[in-house]
Amino acid sequence: MKDDTQRARQPASNLGAAPEVQAHNRRTMLTAAGALGAWGLLAPAAQAQTAYPARPIRMMVPWPPGQATDQVARVLAQEMSKSIGQPIVIDNRAGAGGAIGTDAVAKAAPDGYTLLAASSGPVSISPLLTKTPYDPERDLLPIGMVGLSPYLLVTAPDFPARDAREFVALVRANPGKYSFASSGTGATAHLITESFNAALGLQAVHVPYKGSVPALTDVIGGQVAYCIETAASTMPLVRGGKLRAYGVSLEKGSSVTPGIPPLASAAGIPGFDLGAWVGLMAPAATPRSVVDKLATELERAMQSAELKQAFNGISVEVDYRRSEDFNRYLRMISGRFSEVIRKGNIKVD
Repeated sequence: MKDDTQRARQPASNLGAAPEVQAHNRRTMLTAAGALGAWGLLAPAAQAQTAYPARPIRMMVPWPPGQATDQVARVLAQEMSKSIGQPIVIDNRAGAGGAIGTDAVAKAAPDGYTLLAASSGPVSISPLLTKTPYDPERDLLPIGMVGLSPYLLVTAPDFPARDAREFVALVRANPGKYSFASSGTGATAHLITESFNAALGLQAVHVPYKGSVPALTDVIGGQVAYCIETAASTMPLVRGGKLRAYGVSLEKGSSVTPGIPPLASAAGIPGFDLGAWVGLMAPAATPRSVVDKLATELERAMQSAELKQAFNGISVEVDYRRSEDFNRYLRMISGRFSEVIRKGNIKVD
């Protein structure tokens, strides 16, 4: 009975086998069971490693806090964090006209955990004027464009022109008499103004400043005749009666500059459509699956009513373009600014 009981307790595959074979089979089964158990534990861990994002994402802003790109980035980070599953943390890395932070992203690990709040200055303009440590086309991957900062042509309220056409006629009739201010040589405002002047055949003297505040102060005071500056900096002064606005730089006008016509129609330059763009980029070698995930989350965020309201509050026109359209826009704007720089012989000291 004892032998029968022992045989009954053995696995069927072991019945009749020699003791050493039985022992081998038991070891094999234990090894297999252990392997299956380990796989069961490791499989979720492996999946967690490949799931993106598995940790917080850093969004690099190459400007100081409070600047327009920084404000846009904070709105984007807040909206995207709601659905992407991880917090998106803002990292301000200012300096060298945005080149320091932009270069940091260009050289970052292409894993989707370092993104760039990209803008026209360091991406579209600086590489045309100076040698940058990064090549935007080679080192950065466009995920999506989110908005445009419109610019306004403004003068002091007592400037002797009632509208854009009178302004053009007056400046054109007096080559070299009038001056225009900008926030600095090679700044977006400078190139937009040069493009405006060239399109209309206006000859005026450029007076560069270190920022838009001193430039607008001298326009208000009449030391400089005019400038084309961001809606964010000019609209409060226009509403307060300290500046007169003649037109906005976006061809279709702008919801953030109500009542102000496009320069394209008001000044008679069809197709004139320039602004300071803002978008989201990643290091160039970022995996396609990660880029697609980010693009999906960005597009979802751009549908948010809260985002649109926030953009309006910082005078940025919502202009969402997916990766391919964004890429085409970048090539177009780079070509246009390159032509302005060449014709105007613009150089940065």
